Amino acid sequence: MTRLGVLLSGRGSNFLALHGAIERGELPATIAVVISNVEEAPGLARARDLGLRAAAIPHGLPGGRRAQEARVLAELRAAEVDWVCLAGYMRLLSADFVAAWPRRILNVHPSLLPAFPGLDAQAQALEHGVKVSGCTVHLVDEGLDSGPIVVQRAVPVQDGDTVEDLAARILEQEHQAYPEALRRLLTEPWEVTGRRLRFLGPERG
Repeated sequence: MTRLGVLLSGRGSNFLALHGAIERGELPATIAVVISNVEEAPGLARARDLGLRAAAIPHGLPGGRRAQEARVLAELRAAEVDWVCLAGYMRLLSADFVAAWPRRILNVHPSLLPAFPGLDAQAQALEHGVKVSGCTVHLVDEGLDSGPIVVQRAVPVQDGDTVEDLAARILEQEHQAYPEALRRLLTEPWEVTGRRLRFLGPERG
C-alpha cells in the first residue's frame, strides 16, 4: 500500500478529500503522516482527530528554512512515505527536497496552469478578466507551480464573481481532481516526456 505524507499550512480541505477517497476505497493508499509548518493549522488538528500521525514543524525555527526543511524531510523518512502530497502548503520546496522524491511530489493549484501561478491565483484570474479558470494537479519540480500537469478541471468565471465565489467553485473541483490524479498515478502506467505527462493505459490523459 502506498504511503502518503501530506504537507499543509491551513484548513487542509484537500487533505480531507484525499482521506475521504481512501476511506471510500477509491484510492489505494494510506496517509502515513501529516505535517504542518503552522502549529495551529486546523488541518493538523483534524489529522489528530482522525488518529493520524501528525507533526508541527514551524518555519520560524533557528537555522531558518534549511533547518525547517531538514526536519520535515526527517519526519517524512521516518514515516517511510512513498509520495508527498501538498495540500495548501505555503512554502516553496528546495531543489534538494524535490530531489528526495523525484516525480513523487504532487500539488493542486487553483488555476489552469501555466496561467496564474503563485499566490492569489483566483484574484489574478478575475483581475485578468478570464472567462474560464479552474484547477491543476501537477507533479512538483524546482520551479513555482511549473511541474508536469496530471489533471485539470475547468470552472466558468461568472460576471458577478467575487474572489470568494470563484475560489469556492474551484475548491469543489480540487476535491475531485486531486484524488483522481493520485489514483491514476498509482494505478496506471505513465511517462513524462519534456513537460508532458502521458498516461499509457486504456484511460488516456
